[in-house]
Amino acid sequence: MDQTKVQPEGGLNVTLTIRLLMHGKEVGSIIGKKGETVKKMREESGARINISEGNCPERIVTITGPTDTIFKAFAMIAYKFEEDILNSMSNSPAPKPPVTLRLVVPASQCGSLIGKGGSKIKDMRESTGVQVQVAGDMLPNSTERAVTISGTPEACIQCVRQICVVMLESPPKGATIPYRPKPASTPLIFSGGQAYTIQGQYAIPHPDHLTKLHQLALQTPPFTPVGQTTPVFPGLESPASTHELSIPNDLIGCIIGRQGSKINEIRQMSGAQIKIANALEGSTERQITITGSPANISLAQYLINARLTSEVTGMGSI
Repeated sequence: MDQTKVQPEGGLNVTLTIRLLMHGKEVGSIIGKKGETVKKMREESGARINISEGNCPERIVTITGPTDTIFKAFAMIAYKFEEDILNSMSNSPAPKPPVTLRLVVPASQCGSLIGKGGSKIKDMRESTGVQVQVAGDMLPNSTERAVTISGTPEACIQCVRQICVVMLESPPKGATIPYRPKPASTPLIFSGGQAYTIQGQYAIPHPDHLTKLHQLALQTPPFTPVGQTTPVFPGLESPASTHELSIPNDLIGCIIGRQGSKINEIRQMSGAQIKIANALEGSTERQITITGSPANISLAQYLINARLTSEVTGMGSI
């Protein structure tokens, strides 16, 4: 009798490792109170789940085991993220944002994931309905790239099965230098439950996934905010405030992205409403209006800033 166990999703039941890049808040959600959530995930999936140490804004979550246990663990993480999204949206009429996960993949395997002329990644998008993006640049001090997938938990699980099959069929070439997140070097100040970093003479809200490049983005804003937060009038409850920015015409493209992909990503990640005004005749700038809670606005500003800095410094897409 053949002892090899064949998985219904194709591919043998071999041992595999998947690495996920997560923000501090996401890691906290996976660990749970006193480590109960991750313990349950380990027990129920049968996979080994390790979380990188260190006081870093980003952490690596490594899932190792036979492919069927990996898919179980991955499914539990995807559903946990969806639960977090639903909890954060209680009573909100806004459409539910997708679950977003970032895989860390050796750059030498990314060509196989993309396929000839983008054929493989196009198949994955069409067959699963998931948004799949392979970063153009390697993660700092490594030979790995981030592969971001966004969609429903079920679609994300289906997509990861396909990614695993490709990774098994095309092993990495040469030595892989794994990405190790760096600790946040900028001093943090905590006030009113919000962390701030000091940049020059300003305290800037600190999102929990500030990487070195993003710190640079906050230090060198290539534009000046022209409007300030709308004051709340006494006696009137104003749940959302508004902030306006002017962006030079020749840089607006990197904020909008192809067919609006970048601005939609910034809207999803920040939770803010972002409107870009039409170009005015004779003006060299476009007006951007950001509406939302102060935290949403600061995150949207930060993401826009990071996009601009990467464009201005030629450091590739974020």
